[in-house]
Amino acid sequence: MAQKIVRQDDLPDVLTAQHIANFLGISRRRVYELLKMSPGVGGIPSFEIGASKRATKVDFLAWIEAKKIQSAGA
Repeated sequence: MAQKIVRQDDLPDVLTAQHIANFLGISRRRVYELLKMSPGVGGIPSFEIGASKRATKVDFLAWIEAKKIQSAGA
């Protein structure tokens, strides 16, 4: 079982779905759904390396902050 990452500082610069799942405490399948979605409709900004989806730490943390603001305004 992968170790849960609990601090932002512990995240690598380029994240896999597993890194994101561990950090958020959600399933890897749900992360892949979020990575497939357009950022304009709430998806995590990502890029592909071959068939693999990745997200940068900077984009991922910005996405989290945007979600916090969005949730606070709801």
